[in-house]
Amino acid sequence: MPPRLGYPVKTIHSVKLAATNPETTWDIAIGYLPDSPEGVISSITPDYSSTSSRPLSPLALPALVHPHIHLDKAYVHSTSSYTDLFPSTGSFQEALTLTSTAKASFTGPDLLQRGEWLLAESVASGVTAMRAFVEVDHAVQHACLDAGLDLKRKWQEACEIQLVCFAQDPVISTAHADENRGLIEDAIQKYGPEKLAVLGTTPYVESSIEASKRNIEWAVDTAMRHDRHLDFHLDYNLAHLEDMPEPLVWHVLRTLRAKGWTARTTDKRVMLGHCTRLSLFTEEDWGRLAQEIHENDLPVSFVGLPTSDLYMAAAPSNVYKANPRGTLPIPSMIKNHGLDAVIGINNVGNAFTPWGSADPLSLACLGVGIYQAGTVSDAELLYECVSTRARDAIGLSSSSLSRINSSPRSTFDVRLKCGDPADLLLLYDVDDTGLLESGTTRARKTVAEVVWDPPARTSRAVVMKGRVKMPALSAGCGTAFQFVEQDPRLVESSG
Repeated sequence: MPPRLGYPVKTIHSVKLAATNPETTWDIAIGYLPDSPEGVISSITPDYSSTSSRPLSPLALPALVHPHIHLDKAYVHSTSSYTDLFPSTGSFQEALTLTSTAKASFTGPDLLQRGEWLLAESVASGVTAMRAFVEVDHAVQHACLDAGLDLKRKWQEACEIQLVCFAQDPVISTAHADENRGLIEDAIQKYGPEKLAVLGTTPYVESSIEASKRNIEWAVDTAMRHDRHLDFHLDYNLAHLEDMPEPLVWHVLRTLRAKGWTARTTDKRVMLGHCTRLSLFTEEDWGRLAQEIHENDLPVSFVGLPTSDLYMAAAPSNVYKANPRGTLPIPSMIKNHGLDAVIGINNVGNAFTPWGSADPLSLACLGVGIYQAGTVSDAELLYECVSTRARDAIGLSSSSLSRINSSPRSTFDVRLKCGDPADLLLLYDVDDTGLLESGTTRARKTVAEVVWDPPARTSRAVVMKGRVKMPALSAGCGTAFQFVEQDPRLVESSG
């Protein structure tokens, strides 16, 4: 069930902030508009109170975000109904087949149970917003979508769930394409953007390159017609150009340009996920890609999905005996080419990704090794990729909540600012070993320390829209945070 939340918070006293002296503390004031329950940081001022409590002061950071996660396929391996569907080869085709078999047995209660597991794990980690995929096709009809809508409603106070109406199966070719496409269109027409914000497809599952291109064109037309964000699973292979036609990313960019989908004409964004084939790009290829996006003002973001990509995206066995792996080089895409790029969990506990957790901090930590990103600034960038950058990439820019303070976020750095949404992750010093003397716990005072060695969930508290998620296990944290909440009578009277 969703976590119990406290009353709206007016002030959070004595916190540490990123990119400041870790020995100094600050007070964060949160403001609320009369017509909105969503809190926004209205001021950040030095804390001049006694320094005696400062060892208990948490490090306050922007909350975590899932830019790409599958809600309906989560934790299939944790359910007794699917114990015969564990992977035996680890191939993409096997994962598709096993997932199709599992989908035939999906029920409403099963979807809700596994979805709640994912939401609980995510929120406890510090996630306050996510882009969640739910499949719509001839096999499941709208069952996954219905479960997603139910979970979105039940968990709305703890996590902003942006649902993707997702076509994992073909919508152009093969026997069920027309039915799949019709079910997607019915769902998009039935539910407005506030309930179903994103259309997603998987062009590479079509039976031919030509059908894949038609998939892209149909998806762009449909998303534009219904004012939705668009999210493609794209170029999920490591084939060289001589072995396969050009990557589909070029057709996506051509189609967006031809249809007039630019940042000047719409606030809707286009996300390209996986794109492992781009890991084979030369510097010339990257330069061309960045130039096409920037010069045409295309609102395109990329999301690398390392836990899935490294497990699943292998070169064909006849190409490399060494069987290399590939995932998008996210930090260099940002730093060297100015591209909008983030990282996401994708799947947990199923044939596409049987390993890993739903904790974005574990993914940021993994990125240190994957990308050889070992500097302090690298760690801060990786945190942004599962937080501020991820939020913006899915179209939830903090500036939309900045009416209390009209200065929108101009950068994605991890230091909190006035006008930011009051979605916060608070990290405090807890001895989760139970073996240390009081006052000797190893503190994590900087973002780099948090990314290099993520603290346990018992060290985390979450503020969502200005309200505190009450931890199930307080771990003695009753004195760790100093909150000033609004009088409940005032909250009630304000509606």
